[in-house]
Amino acid sequence: MNVTTTPENSAPSPRQLLKTLQEQYAVFREHRALSIGIDKQIIAAHPDIGRKALRIALGIHTNSTPYLKTMERATARFDLQGNASGDVTEEHRERAKTMLRERYKKIAEQRKAQREAEEAERRREEKLQQLAAKFSKK
Repeated sequence: MNVTTTPENSAPSPRQLLKTLQEQYAVFREHRALSIGIDKQIIAAHPDIGRKALRIALGIHTNSTPYLKTMERATARFDLQGNASGDVTEEHRERAKTMLRERYKKIAEQRKAQREAEEAERRREEKLQQLAAKFSKK
């Protein structure tokens, strides 16, 4: 596998590894539901990949929003070549739905808090303007 490495170590970072997997395999590019045990297929095809970096890269990929959206409605899993290699269970679809729902809820709460903070800052500035106007008239 042709992966760029960092000067500190000879192993690619998990993000670099994921980018390389996305370039080489359509199942990663298209965020298709990956077959159970895909890590073993990748190691067999590319024995030079470190298991730890691969595990982290797969975690990044499988927890990404596009992958979870795919899993939410997927019925089949795919191997590295894009062949169907099993079914997605209802439990896995529900887990993806739950993770997305929690993620969207957290984002909505953050946006609400941001809006409230901006509104409080606006009111504070308004109040300061009023006080400044009141006391500068003398």
